[in-house]
Amino acid sequence: MKQFLSFFLLFCGLINAQNKTTLAYYLPENTTYNKNIPTPKSIFHFELGEMHTDHTQAANYMNEVAKASDRISIEITGYTYENRPLQLLTISSPKNLANIDEILKRHQAVADAGSNNNDLSDLPIVVYLGYSIHGNESSGTGAAIALAYYLAAAESPELEKTLDKTIILLDPCFNPDGLQRFSTWVNSNKSTHLVTDPNDREFNEMWPRGRFNHYWFDMNRDWLPVRLPESQARIKSFRKWLPNLLCDFHEMGTDATYFFQPGEPSRTNPLTPELNQKLTRKIASYHARALDKIGSSYFIEKNYDDFYYGKGSSYPDINGSIGILFEQASSRGHAQESANGILTFPFTIRNQFTTSLSSLQAAYEMRKELLEYQRDFYVKARNDSKKNTTKAYVFGDEKDLTRVNELAKILHQHKIEMLKLKEDITINKTKFDKNLSYIIPVEQQNTKLINAIFDRETKFKDSLFYDISTWSFDLAFNLNFEGLNSLSQAGAKYEPLVKSGFVSKKSNIGYLIEWTDYESPKLLYQILVKNLRVRTTKQPFISAGKTYSYGSLFIPVQNQEMDSDAIFVFLNKIIADYSIEIAAVETGFTDGINLGNPNFVTVTQPKVAMVVGQGVDASDAGEIWHLLDQKAAMPLTKINLEQLQNVDLSRYTTLILSNGNYTGFSSKAISKIEQWIQNGGTLIAYQDAIKWLNDTKFIDVTFKTIKSEAKEVSFENADDYRGAKLISGAIFKTKLDLSHPINFGMPRGTLPIFRNTSIIIEPNKNSFNNPIQYTKNPLISGYISKENLELLKETVPFQAIKKGDGKIIIFTDNTNFRAFWLGTEKLLWNAIFFSKLM
Repeated sequence: MKQFLSFFLLFCGLINAQNKTTLAYYLPENTTYNKNIPTPKSIFHFELGEMHTDHTQAANYMNEVAKASDRISIEITGYTYENRPLQLLTISSPKNLANIDEILKRHQAVADAGSNNNDLSDLPIVVYLGYSIHGNESSGTGAAIALAYYLAAAESPELEKTLDKTIILLDPCFNPDGLQRFSTWVNSNKSTHLVTDPNDREFNEMWPRGRFNHYWFDMNRDWLPVRLPESQARIKSFRKWLPNLLCDFHEMGTDATYFFQPGEPSRTNPLTPELNQKLTRKIASYHARALDKIGSSYFIEKNYDDFYYGKGSSYPDINGSIGILFEQASSRGHAQESANGILTFPFTIRNQFTTSLSSLQAAYEMRKELLEYQRDFYVKARNDSKKNTTKAYVFGDEKDLTRVNELAKILHQHKIEMLKLKEDITINKTKFDKNLSYIIPVEQQNTKLINAIFDRETKFKDSLFYDISTWSFDLAFNLNFEGLNSLSQAGAKYEPLVKSGFVSKKSNIGYLIEWTDYESPKLLYQILVKNLRVRTTKQPFISAGKTYSYGSLFIPVQNQEMDSDAIFVFLNKIIADYSIEIAAVETGFTDGINLGNPNFVTVTQPKVAMVVGQGVDASDAGEIWHLLDQKAAMPLTKINLEQLQNVDLSRYTTLILSNGNYTGFSSKAISKIEQWIQNGGTLIAYQDAIKWLNDTKFIDVTFKTIKSEAKEVSFENADDYRGAKLISGAIFKTKLDLSHPINFGMPRGTLPIFRNTSIIIEPNKNSFNNPIQYTKNPLISGYISKENLELLKETVPFQAIKKGDGKIIIFTDNTNFRAFWLGTEKLLWNAIFFSKLM
């Protein structure tokens, strides 16, 4: 009988899931609607939720509803890598839209601590509603479609009052490329009679899945680094308006219910004001009432946190705003069995739509409170900064203008004020060149954000983190960074430092290029593609009074396919795009070693492939793809794991295994890789790929692990116990052997390295095989357990292992993390270009 009842309930749920849901399912009751506003069905030719709308359909609907409504204006703020438009709808009363520039000006004045405009009585509140930053969390964009219709078409006095006091910034899809990929998958695998079995293909996306953007980045980690075009457009809109409330709509596991913030109380970043969390909790009561009304379950203060400021729900918290994360249990298709019954796509849309409305209600009713909070946030921040004995920070690099400018670009996008140096200065024995440095005044509007970007912390209330525990940008860029007790050396306002690349003059002997600039690998590849012979030095030397360090490049003029005039013309043509000098050689009789010395070794053009597919960490692989394609204009062949056994590997110099599980390799593929390495190929492996190499006897390294037992830990706290043993993104100091090819071009003998793995390997018995080694006291910033820290001391994150005529190069740490760890990205370039020298 019990089995029959369960089957009956499941059957009834399935029947209900397959019934078509009309627009009325989502919308408030007892409301009339303007018939001149197009419904979603009139554009899609199916009911909202019946299919998954792709980005083209969603964007088209937003254009149509904006045309028909005097409550909406629409703009394109940017384009994705796949050239899809990023839309932003500004929604308010027609009167407000007609006066939007004045409202914007007044709202910006709220955050200006020096402004005399303190009259908030009639100022509209600004609410930013953003959806589906993870493309396969598509109930968000579904809710955005329903919301756009409701806000344009609903005819109710309550809505008109809300619109009169609210500026709504509606971002219907943060991630168009991912949404397009996901919607195509689920729609193409949908059955006419819905299959709800979780094992069905519909619910199991093919790698790399729609969560990510084009380069497989998790864009909800990019609000602070701002490395992607989608993020750059989003941050520009945020900085323009500084919304009082930002709502970020996501999905989570199918068996969950509905989450909204506040999150775990002990995991709130200490830089976030306490009042922020109190206001977040007050806003939560609006969501609770709204979801109670439709009978949906929910929870708060569990699983999610507000620590890393690079997420959509936490970035607002350090900018005088309130960020709210929403997580809806995901149907991952059209209807799927779950622990809470059959979960339908329309049901997920309705919950997201309902909390969108409750967010607007909370903003409207708490308008003055939230405006005052933002004003007071900036007043207090400015006043606190005046008391700070540190009046400014200066950052720069000895020889790399590119990394300096790249960090400055990020800060500029966040509207952080910067100044140039009047003259060269030296602080704590570190020289800052006025042409290679910037000053950041502490006393400015975004002083709290400055603290967040450069903060270093090693003590925490909680040992668990939803994301990383530190992200200090000066360390990520490996730049010199010091505090100043005055602004006496401050010069003109920020402009990108310009040092156009040039060729000093024509030479009939050759040209020298330092390997210190971030873009030197891109330049080298451009030269090699032109079939010019290039050599690199394994020893420093002096030419024309200038010292050239390890890895510097020499382009001889003689015995090239191009004559001396053509080489000079070519180099002049390409160097204008760089901040690099190409120095003409007057004599090969250089100090140290001569230019014909055997320690100059020919560099060959690399041909790089990377294994992708099921089991591979898509984000880590995407970072490598992005690095080669976007930052060096270097082709990268992406080979599916199951395809490798049929590929001729001899056409590649380098094969990369990013973090992942490679047990899916066939024995034929393993034999092929082994033979290819024996014949001279270079295999580069990251993180978990090292374990696979060790298990399959490609390498023999010794791992260090914690051997401890849980004592007096309850079952309830077992997850917390295990989580505290993880290294959840921390920064550690290493010492470098600058003569080793893996470190060519590094500016200093120490290097901050980011680590988010517990893979720890013993150093080689020969010291010269440990060119990168953690120091005796390695922790710079972030959380690590005492046991792990003790384990990590004086171990190594890198090894180069000879195998036949080839090399296996392993990295325990992600040197390319989220495309903003520019300080360690050169390690991969060196592994690609100089592996034969190791």
